[in-house]
Amino acid sequence: MRKLAVLGFAALVVLFVICISVMRRGFSTRTEPGGVEFYVAAHIRDWSIPEKYKAMRNTVSCSAGDLSEARTHWADHCATCHANNGSGDSLFGRGLYPRPPDMRQARTQSQSDGELYYTIKSGVRFTGMPAFGDPGDADADSWKLVCFIRHLPQVSDEEEREMQKMNPKTPEDLEEERQEEQFLNGGPAPPQSEHHHHH
Repeated sequence: MRKLAVLGFAALVVLFVICISVMRRGFSTRTEPGGVEFYVAAHIRDWSIPEKYKAMRNTVSCSAGDLSEARTHWADHCATCHANNGSGDSLFGRGLYPRPPDMRQARTQSQSDGELYYTIKSGVRFTGMPAFGDPGDADADSWKLVCFIRHLPQVSDEEEREMQKMNPKTPEDLEEERQEEQFLNGGPAPPQSEHHHHH
């Protein structure tokens, strides 16, 4: 019970600090979280990870094949918010509050395999990070993503180009492709769009 009482008290202090911070700075998600909010959010996340995950090691070997699968999965499911290189600097990532972390930095890389796995599986409450994957501790796809998260600091330009091809397409991209396809089949030339350079 002691631990619960301490956690309950800590949670109250945290809420109090966040309330003061929000009252001072407003509710806009456009302002960056303050240092206190960032510190508190990071520690709440650390406290919420069950002990057994802190010691858990990755159950997949992180072979080239595992990394390749994880890269495809990341490009399709994770890059929308986290960007292909894990920086969090994406259209959606910039609009989220708190912003997704730069996963290449020590704050993420210093977490254990199990902590990263738990975060993928459970999401992070009060942020834009939902829970992914099948329940349980043997979800190979999520363990492969842990391999890829470890690899993020070394992602090459070549890999980023590959991943761009696998990123979900926006309606504008699809329309542009349709017009190009039409043109190749003898239709009118597509209008020159300003975001042509990403092909």
